[in-house]
Amino acid sequence: MTKTIYDAIIIGGSYSGLSAAMSLGRALRNVLVIDEGKPCNSQTPHSHNFLTQDGVPPLQIATIAMEQVRQYPTVNFYKGRAVQGKKKVEYFEITTQDGNTFTARRLLFATGLKDHFPDIKAFAECWGISVLHCPYCHGYEVKQLPTGIIANGDIAFHYAQLIYNWTKELTIYTNGKSTLSEEQQRLIKSNSIAIIEKEIDYLDQEQGKVSRIVFKDTTDMPLEVLYSRPDWTQHCSIPEELGCELTEMGLLKVDATFKTTVEGIYASGDCSGMRTVSVAVSSGTQAGAFINNELAAIDFVKM
Repeated sequence: MTKTIYDAIIIGGSYSGLSAAMSLGRALRNVLVIDEGKPCNSQTPHSHNFLTQDGVPPLQIATIAMEQVRQYPTVNFYKGRAVQGKKKVEYFEITTQDGNTFTARRLLFATGLKDHFPDIKAFAECWGISVLHCPYCHGYEVKQLPTGIIANGDIAFHYAQLIYNWTKELTIYTNGKSTLSEEQQRLIKSNSIAIIEKEIDYLDQEQGKVSRIVFKDTTDMPLEVLYSRPDWTQHCSIPEELGCELTEMGLLKVDATFKTTVEGIYASGDCSGMRTVSVAVSSGTQAGAFINNELAAIDFVKM
């Protein structure tokens, strides 16, 4: 039996991967989407700042997307985890956790990022519900509420500047000794934003909705919303193993056509750009089109 050589394998079948699959499916490209079904926003109740989908649950958006992409007969799906990639002379090989190997002319990684939460009990339960990472995605819904920022240094200062536009009831929790500069502290305090350096024990919450932050000295502070940007790493290590470079922020480095630094490998969505659904969809659409453009140019010369 002749082994299928796909035009493209897309690793990651969430918003960006599905968007790229639609672009390529509409271009009549033979595509395989490999996904294990674990989106990072699985417990987020609503998606925002996305035209036509504002306020819609992320799972609902993903379900509709999958139904629509499945209408294109050249797009195929494989449920599983990609664990290894190899570069051949003209092709790439992707091996899954269960030992299957697939071959393609081009790769697109839409694999997202893996968050590493701080050692604060109940942080994970609140993530995406009342512990937020993006005011553009969720800030309007929690505007003017008592709000905390769990961050330190430059990240805390950036959040303070940004979120102050949504609420003036703002407190920074550095979860230990502050690393804010003297000038940053001066500016923060001049806007009546308190800086609390106590270590955090846990978040008092019910069904992901925080009501107070409790410190290791047993004192507490009431609040309804927290912002935090946990450390992250690439959710998939295959691009780096194949030689793809990362930016200073730990994102896959891509050019204007979503090409990584390795020929034939592309990246879109959270793993290479801004973490929001609308941007993930946009980057996937573009990456799919650029992959098709490249293959079309190659095939035209060979004919």
